[in-house]
Amino acid sequence: MSAPAAKRTVDMQILADWIEPGARVLDLGCGRGVLLEFLAQTRKARAFGVDLDFLKISACVRRGLSAYQGDMLGYMRALPENHFDHVICSRTLEEVPDPAAVIAEALRVGRAVTVGFANYGYWKNRYAALLRGRKPQNPVYPAPWHESRPANPATIADFEAFCAAAGYRVARRAHLCGDWKTPSRHWPNLFAGYALYQLAR
Repeated sequence: MSAPAAKRTVDMQILADWIEPGARVLDLGCGRGVLLEFLAQTRKARAFGVDLDFLKISACVRRGLSAYQGDMLGYMRALPENHFDHVICSRTLEEVPDPAAVIAEALRVGRAVTVGFANYGYWKNRYAALLRGRKPQNPVYPAPWHESRPANPATIADFEAFCAAAGYRVARRAHLCGDWKTPSRHWPNLFAGYALYQLAR
């Protein structure tokens, strides 16, 4: 199993555990449909994806998944309230121009919204910036600066402050260490490499 695939194992299982069998699920920024396929197989979810990339949507279709190629905000604005049981933003919000608008719309069309993101406050990121004067490059952020992702890095503290200010209720949270597998139980803004949150209105 490749390193990226191994990283996905634990967070996908957490996501699956948070979703009831047979739920209607929307995956924003679904990529090639790996998570959608996993949820369809393990939770019998009625899964649907949205992504801007035509080739990724084509890969979803080849997996037998339903997916829409286009803008996620535009797609959601055409839907009625509570159209989905769960909306998932797994490693997506860091790349969109207006993350706050995406979360607000996702909470309108979904009864619950799950957000997953790499924690920019992870200690190795701080070390790289403070002592080395370099863009972080480690297991949490493996890409060099010229292939840099995400565009809008956030810390766990940033995200929790945003939720509190917006009045979003955090129904569940999970923090994983830099290996993206081991639970991070203390000082997650410093020691967690990845975070998962389930939000509700």
